[in-house]
Amino acid sequence: MTLNDFSMLQLVLVAVFSPLVGSAIAGFFGKTIGRANSHRATILGVAISAAASVVVLLRVLEGERLVETLYTWAQVGSLKLSVGFMIDSLSAVMMVVVTSVSLMVHIYTIGYMEEDDGYQRFFSYISLFTFSMLMLVTADNFLQLFFGWEAVGLVSYLLIGFWFKKPSAVTANMKAFLVNRVGDFGFILGIGLVVAYTGSLAYADAFTAAPSLLGKTLGGSIGADWDLLTVIGICLFIGAMGKSAQFPLHVWLPDSMEGPTPISALIHAATMVTAGIFMVSRMSPVFELAPMALDFILVIGAITAFFMGLLGLVQHDIKRVVAYSTLSQLGYMTVALGASAYSMAVFHLVTHAFFKALLFLAAGSVIIGMHHEQDMRRMGSLWKKMPITWLVSLLGSLALIGTPLFSGFYSKDLIIEAVHAANRPAAEVVYYVLLAGVFITSLYSFRMFFLVFHGKPRWGQDHDPLHAADHGHGHHEPHESPWVVTLPLVLLAVPSVALGYFAVEAFLLGELFAGVISVAEVHPAMAALQGHWEGALGLAQHAVVTPAFWLSMSGIVVAFVLTIVLPQWQGRISSALSPITRLLENKYYLDDLNATVFAGGSRLLGTGLWRRADQGLIDGLAVNGSASLVGRVASLLRLGQTGYLYHYAIAMILGVALMLWWFAPLLYRSLSANLAS
Repeated sequence: MTLNDFSMLQLVLVAVFSPLVGSAIAGFFGKTIGRANSHRATILGVAISAAASVVVLLRVLEGERLVETLYTWAQVGSLKLSVGFMIDSLSAVMMVVVTSVSLMVHIYTIGYMEEDDGYQRFFSYISLFTFSMLMLVTADNFLQLFFGWEAVGLVSYLLIGFWFKKPSAVTANMKAFLVNRVGDFGFILGIGLVVAYTGSLAYADAFTAAPSLLGKTLGGSIGADWDLLTVIGICLFIGAMGKSAQFPLHVWLPDSMEGPTPISALIHAATMVTAGIFMVSRMSPVFELAPMALDFILVIGAITAFFMGLLGLVQHDIKRVVAYSTLSQLGYMTVALGASAYSMAVFHLVTHAFFKALLFLAAGSVIIGMHHEQDMRRMGSLWKKMPITWLVSLLGSLALIGTPLFSGFYSKDLIIEAVHAANRPAAEVVYYVLLAGVFITSLYSFRMFFLVFHGKPRWGQDHDPLHAADHGHGHHEPHESPWVVTLPLVLLAVPSVALGYFAVEAFLLGELFAGVISVAEVHPAMAALQGHWEGALGLAQHAVVTPAFWLSMSGIVVAFVLTIVLPQWQGRISSALSPITRLLENKYYLDDLNATVFAGGSRLLGTGLWRRADQGLIDGLAVNGSASLVGRVASLLRLGQTGYLYHYAIAMILGVALMLWWFAPLLYRSLSANLAS
């Protein structure tokens, strides 16, 4: 029996649950079966899932679809809480991306984590993440979507803090957890509004009911009325801002580099951070009816694309450069969503998944070859020592900056053109912001490439004796990584180079997502792109006359000059622009703002409640106050307990006298009344 003999539902079940089985085996029995069998079990599970996902995609391309409820978990009145699958071109594409990148990361992890004590645990976590992501992208209702949404957040928390004895890793995973909870609060509010006004958690019901919500408003607390669909759209997108690291909820992603490099590639470049992009694309029937929400998305995406790219220019840690690159590229995807070019956002999601996973894993290969050194200032001239890593890093960087014929060119260039053709109020400004972002992307990408692989070697005890003495690895020669590391790099390089050329037409002309993604006629961006389509080769040929091409080439030239020809200029420029440099090095002081205002404000509020409410009101008045009152009353009563018999006799006599004084008049009046009658 082959996978082609399975029904669509069976294929989906195999694809979704195979990684979960592998995760359970490695997690519960890892110590018993050993390291090798643990990675074999998880890799086999993900490989089966990847194969099943490819078959699902092929069947979807042939016209087969699946919308089926697996089982109903609970029912509250007419509201059904169920688990089910919606398999169409969007979910099938996401399944292939998630499983294929995950498979490469699993293989890569064998070499990267071979000396780590948590080997089996790590494989269990990354397989569990794959299962969670598949549950998210195959959901047919908001309940299952939210389950997958929170599950990938939980596993991300576990993976970022994988080295839990490292204080910075523990701080980073807590930061990621808390920031994502902010976004998730908005997300669940959006889901709650959908349920409240449609009466259903199912996507199909929500999309069908969306047009009937036009014109409905929510009464604001200050007397203003808010458009219902706009509020729903913004609340849902706030969830995407957290998960897909959009400004100002982006602050968790750079710090997440404290985790092992394989999870940087899997979670924070290729899959988890794209969950928000997928969700908004899935909800296109709702967002197309909320133009103000689209404006909000467009502006947030532009801010993220430009300002996060600038931060990549001042980073020295190789992984953090790639991390800020991820933030910037997620901004491009978000801008495409705001321009109603959903298919272009998904297209860039797909191409970015491969070349960014490639760059992260290549960075990990450099770290292995440099004996866990991550500072680019202590590298240089590694192309001689690591030729395979050098080549794939070059290919990944060329894809990232949008070099014609490379995958990133087709998806990124079309996003810029879509914004240029959009009729949103801020579209023209955003277009120029994205063009500036092209130069910045090229500059930080090739600054990293030249610093790491070219120029003078800055590694070794002779070049940096102080650092070598501190870290004890200055005498080691850099070396190429083992085949289990380089093989995934080579395999990821293929789609990084060629996928865009062969897939662009399907994504652009609407065939792939017909009936899946909705675009209103009043939003002309996609129609304009389709009207000027001259083929993949024609688009590449036309690129040489576009501003984006020359800006990206200029970035390479500037990076070459500043890192190879005149490296001393970097310090001079930094000094001349010291206020800007300081602002960038402190990441716009957003971490300080969060620590002072939000975290500090929360602590201040908590301290006030603890002192006033807990200590003052509850402990002081309610608990200690009542105890003190009882004690004082008891102290007064204790004065009468002297222990002397004559004191008690006097008290008895006084008591009898008091009773007689009170009782005698009553008796007299009663007797008088009886005699009178």
